Amino acid sequence: DWPYREGLTIAEATNPLPILAVGIYGNVIPNQNGAPIRLVVPWKYGFKGIKSIVKMHFSSTRPKNSWNMAIPNEYGFYANVNPNVNHPRWSQARERRIGAGVFASKQETLMFNGYGEHVAHLYKDLDLRRNF
Repeated sequence: DWPYREGLTIAEATNPLPILAVGIYGNVIPNQNGAPIRLVVPWKYGFKGIKSIVKMHFSSTRPKNSWNMAIPNEYGFYANVNPNVNHPRWSQARERRIGAGVFASKQETLMFNGYGEHVAHLYKDLDLRRNF
């Protein structure tokens, strides 16, 4: 469906880590990288980093997002990097670092992509296996 939709909780959106990027490496962000503006949420899986944002709004109810509407058993609303919860088709416990090369060994995936001390409190009352 068009347009692509994504959502964050107010607590996630107001955390200091997410940024709305308009540039990359000192230059205006090009179309292929998400111009005119792109969301970067470092502790979440990539599909939460929505590109080419043209509209934002606040809602008192949890919005439906594109991947969760398309394949709800594979893509949850929260989309936190969690090595303890496998995707239905692959393990998320280990990862290969980008830039390390295709033959580089895998390493343990860190909870919340290594940002746990900054964001774990946002989910203290959630069952992260059910709310993936």
